[in-house]
Amino acid sequence: MKNNIEAFGENVFSLKVMEARLSAPTFEKLKKTIDTGAALDASIADEVAEAMKEWAMEKGATHYTHWFQPLTGATAEKHDSFIFPDFKGGVVTGFSGEELIQGEPDASSFPSGGLRATFEARGYTGWDPTSPAFIKYDGAGAATLCIPTVFCGYNGEALDKKTPLLRSMKALSEQTVRLGKLFGIDCGDTMAKATLGSEQEYFLIDADLYDARPDLQRTGRTLFGKPASKHQQLDDHYFGAIKPRVAAFMADLDKELWKLSIPAKTRHNEVCPAQFEIAPVFQTLNISVDHNMLTLETLRTTAEKHGFVCLLHEKPFAGVNGSGKHNNWSIMGPDGKNWLSPGSNPHENAKFMTIIVALMKAVDTHADLLRASVATAGNDHRLGANEAPPAVVSIFLGDQLTDIVEQIEAGGAKSSKDGGLIALGVDLLPKLPRGNTDRNRTSPFAFTGNRFEFRAVGSNQSPAGANVVLNTIVAEAFDYVCTKLESAVAEGKEFNAALQDVLAEIIKEHKRILFNGDGYTDAWLEEAASRGLPNMVTTPDALPALQTQKAKDLFAKYGVLSNEELESRFNIYEEVYETLIGIEAATALDIAKSMIIPAVVTAINEYSSVPAVAGITAEMSSLLEKTVAGITALEKAESTEDEVVAMGELRASVDALEAIVPADIWPLPSYAELLLV
Repeated sequence: MKNNIEAFGENVFSLKVMEARLSAPTFEKLKKTIDTGAALDASIADEVAEAMKEWAMEKGATHYTHWFQPLTGATAEKHDSFIFPDFKGGVVTGFSGEELIQGEPDASSFPSGGLRATFEARGYTGWDPTSPAFIKYDGAGAATLCIPTVFCGYNGEALDKKTPLLRSMKALSEQTVRLGKLFGIDCGDTMAKATLGSEQEYFLIDADLYDARPDLQRTGRTLFGKPASKHQQLDDHYFGAIKPRVAAFMADLDKELWKLSIPAKTRHNEVCPAQFEIAPVFQTLNISVDHNMLTLETLRTTAEKHGFVCLLHEKPFAGVNGSGKHNNWSIMGPDGKNWLSPGSNPHENAKFMTIIVALMKAVDTHADLLRASVATAGNDHRLGANEAPPAVVSIFLGDQLTDIVEQIEAGGAKSSKDGGLIALGVDLLPKLPRGNTDRNRTSPFAFTGNRFEFRAVGSNQSPAGANVVLNTIVAEAFDYVCTKLESAVAEGKEFNAALQDVLAEIIKEHKRILFNGDGYTDAWLEEAASRGLPNMVTTPDALPALQTQKAKDLFAKYGVLSNEELESRFNIYEEVYETLIGIEAATALDIAKSMIIPAVVTAINEYSSVPAVAGITAEMSSLLEKTVAGITALEKAESTEDEVVAMGELRASVDALEAIVPADIWPLPSYAELLLV
């Protein structure tokens, strides 16, 4: 019997499987497409499709689906069978190259933000050969072949999150290869690749308690609930021993993820009771995004098998830590090396520092877009709290890299804080040891040794949006650096001298984005304002960044999003925000009217005959009046902003009531119950 490790990848149509099942010429052509981004040779599609079908049917599959990621933020699939009638009373099976390459799901009911009229139904899915097909089993054990695809409308507009992601990866690759050539690295038609490792935080609660909370069911978070007397104050849950029931869930989760070639590596208790984290090994960015979406689905389905519900909302409980998705991003150059790892010689370190400085330019220039990329109703509750970075975007480099940046600005780096003077060969950068800085958990964008960790992504978000922005703004910064260097060298300037000038110029203009201190303090927010850094606290503050001419020019220049496609994203995200707040408001009203008020009235009636607790009865009556007033205010709210304020005021009175109404009368499971797994 196979153990879990031996089963790794058994449900994936991997390169290993392809090589065994395809002819050598077909395999080489397909591999070239995967490795270099070359156009797919359509002549091989039928052979690939037939091999894929035979493999899938051996796994028990009777259907296939083009698995895509529409602008709902979730995944979508339409199942078609391999069966065709033979017109003799039986059936035959088949799967053509045309069916593999292109599908046609109905596009009319997916959000398009104005790209499609509701009566226009045609949409297309297109195979992404760089992301392996896989087998997915439903709760009844039925198998389906899932083929990762892009999704676009009849006129070719991107209606999904993957299409712009792949476009942004191409733009970044082109500019990275261009930068590499300036440093003497030319690897032919090999692409550079962005890589990603997404740490995923989540909560587990008992299913029966979830069923008793209409707010969790409808909105993903608790709209009411007083803090438990003990929750995370002692930090005793963080990295603590994993309880047997949760450990069994985690073991099952790893097994299911490993079957899908998802390299889940780390699992542990997070800060808040009932909160946990899983983290994978780095992968090529689009595959990592696909795998994170599969991880979210597998978290939910595996939790159900163990009597849990997995909560992926960014802030399911007030007053304790929420959940993020730490976006660990790096660049693998065409030479196959991580270009965000400090090098072993001055030349490699010059390239490394060029990338660091270019990232300073990218993040400072487009901090508003990075903030907009993580703007959701759920994330608004999390950003700036004690487990998440503030809404102000800044970069943490650590003392040593910051010192070197300052030296470059002053005329050239000659020494390191970790050592004395160093002979460089190029007067740019001393040898850098890895792991030379502490980590800063309050920084939204922190260098952590060989990658940048964008900590502001929400737990329930697809990583695609943030990485579309990140890839594109870095591509623009690389483009700027390359253009400056190419021009200077063409004019006869020595390369290292030209590089020093370009980096010094960028640092002078963009060093305001660097901050190594505590991002939670009011002093930093004041300093950030004095530096001119934007502080977009809420989603309505942040989303207009998508409508600026700067954003339109950026995405159009690199072919990532047309103006119309960008406008559609703004429309969708704004509508989703307003709709979610509306659902929360309606749910809060339902719970307050149908559950809270009857319970409080019952408690008042029971207490009214007991003189010794007259004070408590009076307090209940006073809070009941405030609750009724809060209901009225919420019903009269005329805007989303008014709804948010009114929900907060209603919650305050309801939570105060929970503290004095008898537990056997209170209609909702308490935080103490919910957080005790």
